[in-house]
Amino acid sequence: MKICFCPIRLDTAFRLHRVGDVLTINGQDFDFSELPEGATLPRAAIACDWLASDVERRDGVICLALMLPIGPGAPEALRFPVPLILSEDGPVDLTFKGGSDD
Repeated sequence: MKICFCPIRLDTAFRLHRVGDVLTINGQDFDFSELPEGATLPRAAIACDWLASDVERRDGVICLALMLPIGPGAPEALRFPVPLILSEDGPVDLTFKGGSDD
């Protein structure tokens, strides 16, 4: 699974968990296992306020973008996060280490 992020100034808890093609966002499951190779699921077809893009399956990988709530004075690594490539199941680490402001 490849997740890109669009930072947004918002003081809200944000938790992600992944198991296979199922992404859990703040306790709500989104199952993309039925999305065939090369297909695109429009953002409008998914009831998720955190979703910032359509969802695609490319080369067997689910690709999507999510809003990323950040606080005031967020470090550069959060303001300009790199995409995450998730290969393991479990909680998603959103600490975004890197950059000079960490």
